[in-house]
Amino acid sequence: MNVEPTAPGAASATTSWLPAQRDHRAPARTSVLVAVGTDKHPFDRLVGWLEEWHREVGDAVALTVQHGHTRAPAVPGAVPFLDHDALQAGMAGADLVVCHGGPATILEARRHGHLPIVVPRDPGRGEHVDDHQQLFARRLGAVGKVALCETREALFGALRAGLADRERFAVTADPAEVAARRAAVGRVGEIVEGLVAASARRRPWWRRRPGAGRDGGRNR
Repeated sequence: MNVEPTAPGAASATTSWLPAQRDHRAPARTSVLVAVGTDKHPFDRLVGWLEEWHREVGDAVALTVQHGHTRAPAVPGAVPFLDHDALQAGMAGADLVVCHGGPATILEARRHGHLPIVVPRDPGRGEHVDDHQQLFARRLGAVGKVALCETREALFGALRAGLADRERFAVTADPAEVAARRAAVGRVGEIVEGLVAASARRRPWWRRRPGAGRDGGRNR
C-alpha cells in the first residue's frame, strides 16, 4: 500500500485524533513579600491574619514574611529581618508587596513598581507609639497610592484580588512625580550648600576679637 508523505508541520492522518498533550509543568506561584519593618512594637495582628490567609491559599503562594520583633508566624518563609540588599531584591522579585505603614517601606515598594497593600500599625493596640502610620497610609490611600487595609476583610480582599490579577497591584513611575522628587532633592542640596558656605564665611564667636560677645557685639 502506498502511503502519501506527510507535509512538514501537518498532522498525520493516523494521529490527528489524539488529544493534545497536557503541559504538566506546575504553574508559577504568586510571590508575596511581607515587610513589617524594624520597630520594636509587636505586630501580632498582621501576623495572625497572614497565618489565617496562608491556610486558605496554601501552595498557591510563595510567601516571605519579614516579621521583625513580632513573633515568627507559622508560615514558610518567615525571617526576622532582611538587610537592605535582600529587601531590595525581595521587592524586585515579588508579585505583591504587603507592608506596614512606614513611609520608607511604602516609597521603596512603589519605586519597585508595586501598589503596596498597606496595613498601618495602630497605637491603640500597642503596635506603635503614635498614629503617624495611620495618617500617612490613609492620606496615600485616598489618592490611590496604596491599597489601604485596616481590617482583616480588607486585607483578604486585596490579596485575593492580587492573586486573581497581579497587574492590579503594579504601578509605573510617573515621570512628573520623579522629576518633582529630583527637583526637591536638588533644592535641599542647594539649601545645605548655602548654609555650609554661609557658615564658612562667618567666624565662630570664640575666634572673634577680644571683647566681642557671642552675638558679635562688644561686651558692655
